[in-house]
Amino acid sequence: MNGITMTLQADHLILEALKEDISSEDVSTNAVMRDAVQGEVDLICKQEGVLAGLEVFRRVFELLDSGTVTEFFCKDGDKVSPGQLLGKVQGDIRILLSGERVALNYLQRMSGIATYTHSVAELLKDSCTKLLDTRKTTPNMRIFEKYAVRVGGGYNHRYNLSDGVLLKDNHIGAAGGVGRAVRMAREYAPFVRKIEVEVENLEMVREAVEAGADIIMLDNMSPDDMREAVRMIGGRAETECSGNVTRDNIAELAELGVDYISSGALTHSAPILDISMKNLHAVF
Repeated sequence: MNGITMTLQADHLILEALKEDISSEDVSTNAVMRDAVQGEVDLICKQEGVLAGLEVFRRVFELLDSGTVTEFFCKDGDKVSPGQLLGKVQGDIRILLSGERVALNYLQRMSGIATYTHSVAELLKDSCTKLLDTRKTTPNMRIFEKYAVRVGGGYNHRYNLSDGVLLKDNHIGAAGGVGRAVRMAREYAPFVRKIEVEVENLEMVREAVEAGADIIMLDNMSPDDMREAVRMIGGRAETECSGNVTRDNIAELAELGVDYISSGALTHSAPILDISMKNLHAVF
């Protein structure tokens, strides 16, 4: 996550997270630290995983005090292990204490997503199928969570509703059918936009192909039906498999020959990676 992205897209979200945690003052810190004292604290990994979000971690402290200095001994995408020293943060001890929880929340959450995504992506490494995330993200965390998916070896599906056309079951119902929904989208959307249609059975697959959909998402279909759907589509559209995708079944799904597999679990079910700040002490 580069500096421009951080400033334009992430800073205001980080500030809102800080305001949520410090509505007026940090009472605990102000009680024990009446004056500014320079200090240093270690960032330590407590669990095996893949790191993501180091620059967001750094930015939390910089937004509280631009004089805070963070030194990392690793980078996003690195595999880490329990007890590993990931970095050090130096600055006003009051800043280190007040920013600790928010900074760790971002780093732990993003690293957890990168770790889980990596474990799933590894199951696809010998196939041509790409692993995609979804919009099932934590509110106001999407930019961070989708970045973590990329760090873990996955790919991003559309970022938001303005990013592409995806006609789901309720869109199709509102339009009055697959063919009509695709035609209306083709008339309305800019020509550069691909049109993706979610289908639930083989009849809908046939309608989507005949309507000229660019991507056909096979949603919650049986493996046998998906195999037949891929045969019916015959390369006339890209194919995506979705619905209850987990580490346990993703290898079987990849064998069906779909172009993409999307999994909401990458963002909504990944556990955090256990990371902590320890050994805070004054430096003179």
